[in-house]
Formats: sequence, C-alpha cells, structure tokens
Amino acid sequence: MRRAIALAARGLGGTSPNPVVGCVILDPSGEVAGVGFHAYAGGPHAEVVALREAGGRARGGTAYVTLEPCNHTGRTGPCSAALLEAGVARVVVAVSDPNPKAAGGAAVLRRHGVVVDEGVLAAEAEEVNAAWLTYVRAGRPYVTWKFAATVDGRSAAEDGTSQWITSPEARADVHRLRAESDAVVAGIGTVLADDPRLTVRLTAGVPAPPRAAPVLRVVVDSGARTPAAARVLDGEAPTLVAVAEDAAVPAHLSPHAVRLPRVPGGIDLHALLAELHDRQVVSVLIEGGPALAGAFLREGLVDRVVGYLAPALLGAGAAALGPAGVSTITEIHRLEFAEVTPVGPDLKLVLRPKSPVFPNPVSSKSSGPQSPKES
Repeated sequence: MRRAIALAARGLGGTSPNPVVGCVILDPSGEVAGVGFHAYAGGPHAEVVALREAGGRARGGTAYVTLEPCNHTGRTGPCSAALLEAGVARVVVAVSDPNPKAAGGAAVLRRHGVVVDEGVLAAEAEEVNAAWLTYVRAGRPYVTWKFAATVDGRSAAEDGTSQWITSPEARADVHRLRAESDAVVAGIGTVLADDPRLTVRLTAGVPAPPRAAPVLRVVVDSGARTPAAARVLDGEAPTLVAVAEDAAVPAHLSPHAVRLPRVPGGIDLHALLAELHDRQVVSVLIEGGPALAGAFLREGLVDRVVGYLAPALLGAGAAALGPAGVSTITEIHRLEFAEVTPVGPDLKLVLRPKSPVFPNPVSSKSSGPQSPKES
C-alpha cells in the first residue's frame, strides 16, 4: 500500500478535478505483477493501468488501491468491473470513496465474491489525496498558504524590497507547489507592489504535470484596481479577478472579473472558494500577501501552511502574516509540523491545523460535487 500511495503522488497536479490514485497488483504467489497511477483527468484509472501491466497474472491475485475502486461510468468505465473481469480475488483499499456518485465499488466486489479489506494505511492515503478529499467533503478547494520569510518572520524590508529573501532552490520548489495547484491566489496589494506573473516556471528537467488547463491566476481585488499593464493580465495563463459586487469595473478587467459579496475588509472568501469550486478548482495556493493570508486564516480556510525560512534577520519590515483574528494567546492558531526539510540553504516547513474541520460536509444523501471521481 505504501508503494501504491507513492504512485498516487505522481499524479499530483495532473488529475483535477479527479483524485490521485495508485494501484499495485500482486499475482497469486505475492509477486508484484503490475503497478499504475491515474495521471490525468479522462485518462485510464490506476487500476486499469496496473491490470494492463499484470495481464493474466492478475487472476487470483490481490489489488492494493489507495481509493475505493469506482463504481461509476464517466469518460472511462468503472474500476470495479475491470477488477472483476480480470479475476482478482482480493482487493485492499486504503480510503473509501466519499463521493456518492462514484462510491459503491467495494460493495459490488463483495457481492461477486471478492474479498475486500478497507482502511489499510488510511491516514497516509488521505494525506496524499487531501486536496480532493477536502474538495468533496467540504465543498470547497483545499487551501495552502505559502510564505517566504527570514527566521524572524519578515517577508520584506522596511523599504518594501523583498526579492530575494530565499534561495533559488526554494523558489524552484515554490514553482513545483504551483504546478501541483489548480489556482494561485494573490491580493491586490501584492499585484500593485510586485507585479507578479503568478505562472508556473519549472526548472529544466522537471516535467510539468499533464493538466488539462494552465494553473488559474486569481487576484483578490475588491476595488477593481488591477492595472491594465499588470503581468497577471498578460494572457500567458487564465486570470480571474475577484471584485466586490458594487465595484466599478474598468473595461480591461471586464473579461476577467467575477463579482462577489463585499464583507468588512474586502471580498467574502467563502464566496470566492465557492466560485472556484464551481469552476472545478480542487486546490488553491495563497501566494500573497500578508493581509490576504491573515484573512483566510481568520475565516478558518487554511488547510496547510508551507513556509520557506531563510537563515537571515531583518529586525524590521513587513511581517509574513497580517492580522489573523488573534487578540490574546488563548486564541492562537495552533498547528503541527508535518515536514521539516532543508531546501538549499533555507528550511522548508509544512504545517497543518491541529484539528482540521470540513465545514458543510457533503452528505451521503446529496448529489455531491459536480465532478465525481474520474468523471
């Protein structure tokens, strides 16, 4: 199952709005006969890829799969039927499919005499598929806040300069994060100050995920102030500008603008995530700036924090995080470390809330999201 989970991770960034899935087929003697992962939406499922490699050796064997085999016909057929046709005798599942449109594969397999074991390494499998599971269960995209800072938490000097606090190696890793996301989000303050492109620029030799569309660029701009010459409007990738419903939108922003409810301090972020969910955005990367990050954190909409800390001190200047709704230590946002690794001379920290909450979970009786597994 750990091998299947590692295979699933190879699909990150390419499968939206579908999950990442990995599969390992053992022949009756326990030898690996076939492996596979879901590489892109509309492509063959992990089970199908592994079964093709296994051929006749799958008959009487065991399939290890990170997500319950689908019982749904979309652009491809149901994996439950493929496993039955191949004559697999046992299926080991890490995570049950929470999408009612695609779930039911385990029950179908059992009805046909296949032994099905569920829950093996479920936590590890949920980790690799956290974005899609949030998309289904919470009805919103999975949100990662990324920041780069000195070890004293500064993201810019007093004069506003910030390029570059972290190393080329850290910046290359950020572009890998972008490539694994469906949308990159920045606030209007960052756009006006830094004029970022917000595109994916991977280093030489690093293959881009085979995604159906480029990563969406999103600007949170309640007052519709994004300049016509801003690089986020250069046409290199699609751009969405979230403006307040009462904003006067200039002609150059009209093709990109989406009107959302205004709340004190700016745009209703819940409405923004709902809009992105409707556009089949599974994962979002918050890139800038500190005020926007603070607003997402205040609303309880941050699922993961990725920080790049440079071995440097500023002692003054802009903080990496703006007001996050904390006025006393008892209101502190507690996180737990998931990963601490060196990246060049810098340190990469991956953290998650200690008690993740999925607001408005999709009921098993509901129709679920618009895009079921492998739709």
